[in-house]
Amino acid sequence: MKHAKIILMVLVTGLFLSGTAYAKDYEVKKKAGDYDVVVKIDKNPPVVGNNNVEVEIKDAKGNYITDAQVVVEYTMPAMPGMPAMRYKAKTALDGNEYKGKINLSMSGSWNVEIKIARDGKTSKVKFSVDAQ
Repeated sequence: MKHAKIILMVLVTGLFLSGTAYAKDYEVKKKAGDYDVVVKIDKNPPVVGNNNVEVEIKDAKGNYITDAQVVVEYTMPAMPGMPAMRYKAKTALDGNEYKGKINLSMSGSWNVEIKIARDGKTSKVKFSVDAQ
């Protein structure tokens, strides 16, 4: 009986530690015009300070789009005693993903907009994150 309890405790501890060691990225999947867009932020929830962002864009046939200009704009609306904050981060293509970095200057709700410029058109993905 002692061995069963010890084994159970080791398994529960292992599951707990593996869950925290491999936390999943913050992920948003949305449509932007004809594109399927997946946005990943390396911290879940995003944190005050630097957060790495990856944007994956596919066309209707599932082919990666690797010839676009992708910009991440993130804003926090004005609040009493504080003006609105507006930032822009460029991305660079790395394989099939556009990678960049956003710096969330304070905790709270941020509006994020991914702008995808390609073939003279701009498509957008909008979502919100709560920085901790």
